[in-house]
Amino acid sequence: MRAVLILFAFLLVIAATCVGFCEGNPNVHCIETDRQALLKFKQDLIDQSNRLSSWVDGEDCCEWIGVSCNNLTGHVNELHLGLISSPPDDDAPDAAWDAYYRSQLRGKINPSLLELKHLNFLDLSNNGFVGVRIPEFIGSLKCLTYLNLSRAEFSGAIPHKLGNLSKLHYLDLGHNFDLEAKTLQWVSGLSSLQYLDLSETDLSNATDWLQVTNELPSLVELHLSECHLNNDPSPTFSVNYTSLAVLDLSRNMLPSVPTWIFSLGSLVSIDLSYDRVEGVIPNGFQNFSSLKFLDLSSNLFSPSSIPSWLSNLNQLEFLGLRDVSLQGNFSSVIGNMSSLTHLDVSVNQLEIVPKCLENVCNLREMDLSYNGIDHEVSEIIESLSKCSVDRLESLNVAFNKLSGHLTDKLGQFKNLTILRLFGNFISGPIPFSIGKLSLLKILDVSNNRLNATLPQSLGQLGNLEYLDVSNNMLEGNISEMHFSNLMRLRILSASNNMLTFKPNPSWIPPFHCDTIYLGNWHLGPQFPQWLRFQKNLSSLDISHAGISGVIPNWFWNLSTRFGYLYFSNNQFMGRISYLAVTAISIDLSSNQFAGLLPQALSNLESLFLSKNLFSGSLSNFLCNSSNQLGYLSILDIESNLLSGEIPNCWKNLESLEVLNLGNNNLSRIIPRSMGSMRNIVLLNLRNNGLFGEVPSALQYLTNVIILDLSQNQLTGSIPTWIGDKLSNLLVLNLHSNNFQGQIPYQWCALNSLQVLDLGYNNISGVIPKCFSILSSMAIKNKTSNFVAMRSPGGSLYFLSALLATKGRDDEFSTTLGLVTSIDLSANCLTSEIPKELGNLTGLQSLNLSGNLLTGKIPESIGNMKFLESLDLSMNQLHGKIPSSFSDLNFLNHLNLSYNNLAGQIPSSTQLQSFDKFSYYGNHLCGPPVTKNCSTNSETHDVPNC
Repeated sequence: MRAVLILFAFLLVIAATCVGFCEGNPNVHCIETDRQALLKFKQDLIDQSNRLSSWVDGEDCCEWIGVSCNNLTGHVNELHLGLISSPPDDDAPDAAWDAYYRSQLRGKINPSLLELKHLNFLDLSNNGFVGVRIPEFIGSLKCLTYLNLSRAEFSGAIPHKLGNLSKLHYLDLGHNFDLEAKTLQWVSGLSSLQYLDLSETDLSNATDWLQVTNELPSLVELHLSECHLNNDPSPTFSVNYTSLAVLDLSRNMLPSVPTWIFSLGSLVSIDLSYDRVEGVIPNGFQNFSSLKFLDLSSNLFSPSSIPSWLSNLNQLEFLGLRDVSLQGNFSSVIGNMSSLTHLDVSVNQLEIVPKCLENVCNLREMDLSYNGIDHEVSEIIESLSKCSVDRLESLNVAFNKLSGHLTDKLGQFKNLTILRLFGNFISGPIPFSIGKLSLLKILDVSNNRLNATLPQSLGQLGNLEYLDVSNNMLEGNISEMHFSNLMRLRILSASNNMLTFKPNPSWIPPFHCDTIYLGNWHLGPQFPQWLRFQKNLSSLDISHAGISGVIPNWFWNLSTRFGYLYFSNNQFMGRISYLAVTAISIDLSSNQFAGLLPQALSNLESLFLSKNLFSGSLSNFLCNSSNQLGYLSILDIESNLLSGEIPNCWKNLESLEVLNLGNNNLSRIIPRSMGSMRNIVLLNLRNNGLFGEVPSALQYLTNVIILDLSQNQLTGSIPTWIGDKLSNLLVLNLHSNNFQGQIPYQWCALNSLQVLDLGYNNISGVIPKCFSILSSMAIKNKTSNFVAMRSPGGSLYFLSALLATKGRDDEFSTTLGLVTSIDLSANCLTSEIPKELGNLTGLQSLNLSGNLLTGKIPESIGNMKFLESLDLSMNQLHGKIPSSFSDLNFLNHLNLSYNNLAGQIPSSTQLQSFDKFSYYGNHLCGPPVTKNCSTNSETHDVPNC
């Protein structure tokens, strides 16, 4: 939270004008013309929360809410109609946002305000005048000294007549909906202006902004945040801003720090954050000896060490250096900044010595997250407790390399409201003293190695709103006492621990959460009855929770605002005819649900129903006009009992990115309309009863990464257009079909291909030599171990594929990006193995078994140093095993059986570790086969069955 800087004299003026508001003369009543003007003004307003209920004709308008009169004349001189309450947090429940919107004034601004001849103060901030332009007549309110229209959702061009307000000291038009100004020349008329805020106004065409504001003699604060100032003016005039103390140019597109800033020695606050500034951090900042606020966060500075001059800014109270490519040890700098109250150096590569924190006694907020700090967490807590224990309000050291245990001293930080320790290596229990942090609102210790059980003292944190202990090793039983006083809790995230919670069936939770994540807890076997009291619930995860039986009817009536429901990997059963929730994502996979596929509402974006007992056809689910699923991006119905044909209505599902219909009983042909799913990245139709040719319409699926049509009865030639059109393919699986013809040479253009499986077809011809240019199979050290997309809600969804390697089928998900494999087994391929295959030096699995291949095994196969599985069995290969096989150090599956190979098996640790059946049916000698190479006698290897 940024410190409020009281910097200018006009606040004294405002305080003086408030005397009439706070200490009015009871003998003075409002002027009738003023009262009538205010009533006309009210008529054009929409006031859903009755904020202006006191504005009644016949009553003294000086007593009305938001109205202040001169205590001598009775004239209305101030209107305080700004909404005092701040907007809710982004993750606040809908009810909070609804209440906020209702409390805003809306409608139009009636020109009756012109009749208030003595009005000097007008505040309409934080209201909802959506689509309304700032009225030009406001420029005629000549007595105004204070005008605040910020965050009121005004739009359009700023009227130039505001420049007539020559007495104006304070002007705030910032953070509106869509304001713009092509010039700021009108501002030059505001000769008394001390405060100007035009933040989020489009000033991309107002190239005169610097010259105009520079000429305002009394200007103390200038706020131009997010104004599209993408130019860096190189002024031909002298920039001196004689009175300027606060300068905010954040969130613009400045290519560099404007050099004229360094001539403004009176500045005490500089904000250049999120400006995409490049180059090095300038040394010119060291000349601002009185600087109290400096924020250079989230720019594109070159990697550098900590600027040594920072330690000279000993009056600095706020320092923001988030994500500016800093490296090295920060200890010496922070140790000299005794005035600091707010410090943010997150997202860098910094290290500190915890002892340096002992001298920062005024610290209220500190963010050291996403660095490389490698210390015991207890050292940081110990050092902070020396000096700032009574002041610290927010501590964030997430995603570092902190280890060790949390200590009881944590309970001494009585003013702590935010504690974020997630993403470290902290072990041991959460200390019981955590319950003493009575002001704590946010506690996040997720993704650590915490063990033992949760302390019951957590239940004493009456102000706690956000609790995240997920992804630890917590275990044991949780009781109602753990939640006894958590009346304000909104987010409870504790998945992936080993905790058990089985409260009394009549227990009523004290909280009303909108998010509850308890995946991998032991909650069953009964459905948790206490959930029926969570009326605000929008996200729920009770997957892997040991729950069985039928989902109770009351649950589906609990809320129509569910965003995310995760019920997978339980033993739920029964039928679900209708998913009567407006959820974005629903996961019911790996249960025992039966019956027809449920109907769903149209806003659904991802639906996981795999590994259940759903039956019937897809047609009613996908093609029913009352079941429009136009927003659906992920549909996974794998491994059910679905039957019938694949319907021909895929034009209605053009948003689909993942479609998995594998392992069902679907039959007939692949419909042409599937080619309309232009956004698809994964299409899985494996293990059904599909027949006929692959429709050429699938060539329009140009974004597809994984295409699996294996284990069907598809026929015809292998489509040539796969190589021409599907250039993004990473996995292509056509295993176990009836394809025939030759492998098209066009497939050699698939530069992204890492897995190719054509095994068990009727493919003839030769192995294309140009396979050697499948470049993704030649990469030795891959940098990405997974293939993922953003799922609805923003989390990563890992694409997966079932692949045949090492003689078995394995599913790959989080490691799919590391897999490289070619399987051409059980076909009718002829001629020799191309020596060019040896160029695929990143290949891990090669299966050419069960073909009619002849000739010798190429010596170049030994170049495939990363091979883990090699199967050349049941061909007509002859000659020796290449000596280069001795270099295949990662090989753990080898099958050369049933060929005409002869000679001695090369000596290596790997080749002698396989049993003799890897070499059976050849004329080989030497270990591990029983034939001795020193004799001419033959010993036939017979399987020991």
